Amino acid sequence: MKSLIKAENVRWMALILCVTCLMGNLHAQEKKESMNVSGMMDQVQMAQTPYMIPQNPEDISPLLCGEKIPMAVLSDVSGKSFDLSRAIAQRPTVLVVYRGGWCPYCTRELSGLQEALPELEKLGYQLIAVSTDAPEGLMQSATKQNLDYTLLSDADLTFSKQLGIAFKAPQGYWEMLPKTTGGKDVDLLLPVPSVFILGREGAIQFEYINPDFKQRLSTELLKSVANGLRNDL
Repeated sequence: MKSLIKAENVRWMALILCVTCLMGNLHAQEKKESMNVSGMMDQVQMAQTPYMIPQNPEDISPLLCGEKIPMAVLSDVSGKSFDLSRAIAQRPTVLVVYRGGWCPYCTRELSGLQEALPELEKLGYQLIAVSTDAPEGLMQSATKQNLDYTLLSDADLTFSKQLGIAFKAPQGYWEMLPKTTGGKDVDLLLPVPSVFILGREGAIQFEYINPDFKQRLSTELLKSVANGLRNDL
C-alpha cells in the first residue's frame, strides 16, 4: 500500500511540474508573439550588456520553459571540443548542470543518474551533465563512479551565465574554485544545480532549479516526467 501511495505521489508531482512548465511555455510564446521591433532592439542591447552577477543563488534569473538554451561548444573529459547544440539536435536530451565532482550532493546525483540512464535511453533520451570541473576533474568523476554518459566542462561558467544560473560563490569556495576549474573561474562563480529536459530544437520542456544545492530532483520523478514528455519531443 505504501509503495502505491508513493507511486501516486510521484505521478502527481510529475503532473504539477509538467503543468508549471506548460504555463511557462505559454508565457514564453506570448512574449514572442507580442515582441515588436522595439522589443527586439531591447534584446540586442541586453545581449551586449555584461552579465550582472547575482550575489545569492535565490537572485538568479534562469531561462524559462519554452525558451531555447544557447548554442555552446564545451570540453569533454578528454579536453576535446564538444558541440552541445549539435548533440541536442540529434535526440531529446536530459541536461544536468551540477557544481563539481568535489560536491557530495553532486556525486550522489551523478550516481543516481547512472542508475536511471538505461530507462532514459529506452525512452529515447540522451543524458549530458555539465559542471565547473576542468576536463581532468570530469575524468576522475567518470572513472570513479563508472559513468556512461557525457560529462562536459563549463569551467569559466560562460554557459551557466547564458542559462542564467550562475552566482557569486560564497567566500569559503574562493580558494578551491581556481584549482578545480584550471584557473578559468576568474569571477569565482557557481551554478545553481539544474535539470532541463530539451527537445531536439533546444527548447526547454521541463526544468528543475533549486537554490538549495542540497535538494536535488529525484531520479524517480525525473523518469516519470521524461516518460510523460517523450511523445511531445
